[in-house]
Amino acid sequence: MFGADLTQIAFLVTVVLAVGGIVSAVILPLLADDPAKDRLKAVSSAEGGKKTSGLSGFRARFAEDTKDVRRKQIQESLNQVADREKQRKRRVTLSMALKQAGLDITVRSFWMISAGFGLFAGVLAKGFGAPLYLAGALAFVGALGIPRWFIGFLRKRRQSIFMNDFADAIDVMVRGLKSGLPVSEAMKIIATESGPPVGPEFMEVVEGQRVGITIDQGVERMVERIPLPEVNFLAIVMTIQTKTGGNLSEALGNLSRVLRDRKRMKQKVKAVSQEAKSSAAIIGSLPFIIMGALTILNPNYLKPLIDTHTGNIIIVCSITWMTIGVLVMRKMINFQI
Repeated sequence: MFGADLTQIAFLVTVVLAVGGIVSAVILPLLADDPAKDRLKAVSSAEGGKKTSGLSGFRARFAEDTKDVRRKQIQESLNQVADREKQRKRRVTLSMALKQAGLDITVRSFWMISAGFGLFAGVLAKGFGAPLYLAGALAFVGALGIPRWFIGFLRKRRQSIFMNDFADAIDVMVRGLKSGLPVSEAMKIIATESGPPVGPEFMEVVEGQRVGITIDQGVERMVERIPLPEVNFLAIVMTIQTKTGGNLSEALGNLSRVLRDRKRMKQKVKAVSQEAKSSAAIIGSLPFIIMGALTILNPNYLKPLIDTHTGNIIIVCSITWMTIGVLVMRKMINFQI
């Protein structure tokens, strides 16, 4: 009997809880004030107050809309520049590498020069009595390794020279704009007064305007020939100024200060890392110095390394491991900013 009463009581409690949940979920929100409606009324009243404010409210809304449009245009320009930068960071073609190195030769001429250099290295090694496989390895390095390294060396040297004069060129452009000259005339002054490679690069931009290339497009092409972040900064400034307007002399002045700060930071990092670079150079050159000294003092001491097959294998393995060690040390001390 007690069990049946307990079951009825539990059923009644369940029904009461269910009815209470339905009332709280459906009926009470209909009776209570809707916060969304309250916020909508507040916004409507604020807009009504703005409408009644007359000309001042219209000016405020117009200024806010103009700022939003300008922000949107700047964001679109930055997105386009970022997309182009991602495309540039892909593998550089040989023709573009030759342009970046400042070499006015074709890809075909480069391959012919490389093949001739590799053949010369192989024949020279064979003439000195080197084994055939060693002469072939030297010919391969002479045909593909050394010419590529030489192009990379020319690229870095050209970019370094460009960076030393780039901030001064931006300052010349700023002074020209403040004196009332147009951008093209300011760039023409840089092209005629600055030395290579800054002068010829700006001359390319000036000459491009004669065939219908805009200034921002010309600067983007300069980024392809001089792939440096600092030149990319100039391309971003010119792109934003072309599409959204603004004070170009002030923007370029800020860019000049940024370039000089980055240059000082690079020089500081170079000075701090110079000790590590010197140590790496000493460690990398020490085996060759000792080998040369032993060859002069006791020529027969290292003869087994050259005359025997096992000695040749030891030389190849040693050079391989030394190259790996030098590359690892170079990666550790090469700081990118």
